[in-house]
Amino acid sequence: MTEASRAMIDLAGVERVYHKGGTAVRALDRIDLTVDAGEYIAIMGSSGSGKSTLMNVLGCLDTPTGGEYRLDGLAVQTLDDDALAAVRNKKIGFVFQSFNLLPRNDALSNVALPLLYAQVTREDRQERARRALQRVGLGDRMDHRPSELSGGQCQRVAIARALVNEPAILLADEPTGNLDSRTSEEIMEIFDQLSRVGTTVILVTHEPDIAEHARRAVVLRDGRVVEDRRVG
Repeated sequence: MTEASRAMIDLAGVERVYHKGGTAVRALDRIDLTVDAGEYIAIMGSSGSGKSTLMNVLGCLDTPTGGEYRLDGLAVQTLDDDALAAVRNKKIGFVFQSFNLLPRNDALSNVALPLLYAQVTREDRQERARRALQRVGLGDRMDHRPSELSGGQCQRVAIARALVNEPAILLADEPTGNLDSRTSEEIMEIFDQLSRVGTTVILVTHEPDIAEHARRAVVLRDGRVVEDRRVG
């Protein structure tokens, strides 16, 4: 297998069962899924289909209760909480619908935050954060706080923060859900560009027009993959 086509994500029979009041709720039901390095995929499904649970598992925010998940060759289900946190910080960038920016921090500080956890020196943190903001077209907004930025600019800051550690995978959960259609297209162009330079991009969305930006769509229903097709 070449470097370009190696499996970045490999799920085999993955299950996630929650117990509520003595009832077992099977959010993920024996999912098999392989995502190669550099792929651009959309995970789709209606509310309750399991797509958010799947994103949490892929992002090491939750662990399977059955099956096996390998992330870039690493057996995720064998890791303790500290090891999972280290994997998230090093290998995965997250972009959320609600931006999740610190309101009192300027754009540069928000973007540099993951590097603080990674114990990068202050000088390096600032330089890498500057480069990430320039990469998303916000080189002239580094000293602005979230309240001084538009929704689209806030999402660009969130994307820059996700990229600052140069992760292998970018996970985006409904990244355009709070944006108008024109701004959504601008944000999606950033994801398209990232895919073109080899970043593994995974979008969780219920919007068909957003999913069309990906090269592959995986559709969930009742915790199972019911469709896996090429798009774009």
